[in-house]
Amino acid sequence: MDGSVLFSLRLSLQVAAVATVLIVLVGTGMAYILASKNFRGREPLDILLTLPLVLPPTVTGYYLILFMGRNGLLGKYLFHWTGWSIMFTWYAAVLASFIVALPLMIKTTRAAIESVDANLIKVSYTLGHGEFKTFFKVILPLSRRGIIAGAVLSFARAMGEFGATLMVAGNIPGKTNTMPIAIYTSASSGDWSKANMMVIFFTLVSGFFIYIANKLSKKVI
Repeated sequence: MDGSVLFSLRLSLQVAAVATVLIVLVGTGMAYILASKNFRGREPLDILLTLPLVLPPTVTGYYLILFMGRNGLLGKYLFHWTGWSIMFTWYAAVLASFIVALPLMIKTTRAAIESVDANLIKVSYTLGHGEFKTFFKVILPLSRRGIIAGAVLSFARAMGEFGATLMVAGNIPGKTNTMPIAIYTSASSGDWSKANMMVIFFTLVSGFFIYIANKLSKKVI
C-alpha cells in the first residue's frame, strides 16, 4: 500500500472509532428510552432516528449541510461564535458516519433491551433499586451482547460510509479522503489495481464484522 492508501485507511479507522464511541453512548440511551418509556411522540422520534437508515446517503448529507453548513441552522451560530466550520474537515466525516450508523445501534440495542425479562426488572425495583441502578445492574448486563453486536455493526457501517461523507467532508487528498472515497477516486481515474486492492480489503473486513455481529446476536437471548 502506498502512502495515500495508508492515510485513507488510517483516517477511516479514526473516523469510525470516534463515531462508534458517540454511537454507543447516544444509541444505548435512545434505545433504552424507546424500549422502556411510553410517551407522546415516541413513534415520531423512532421514525426520525431510523430515517438515515433508509434515506439515500446523499439526502442525509444534504440535511447535514442545511443544519451544519456555514450558513446552516446550527452551523451559522458555530461559525459566528468560533469562526470555525465543521464542513470539509474530518470532524464532518465523523458526524456523517455517526448519523448514518446510529439507527443500527438503536435498533439492535432496543431489541436486546426489550428481550430482558420484565420480571427481573420488577424484582430489582422491589428490592429498592431505582431506575438508574436497575439499568446498570440488570438491563445493561443482560443486553450486553446485543449492545456489542450493535456497536460492531455500527463501526463497520461508519467505516464504509461514503455518500454523506462526500457531501459534508468532501474529497480532499491527505485531509478528508476516507477509504471509500479513495476507492471512488481510484476507480474514476482508472487506477483499477489500487481500487481492486482496497475493495478486496474492505470486503474482507466487512465480512469479518458481520460474522462477529451474527455470533453475538445469536447469544442475545
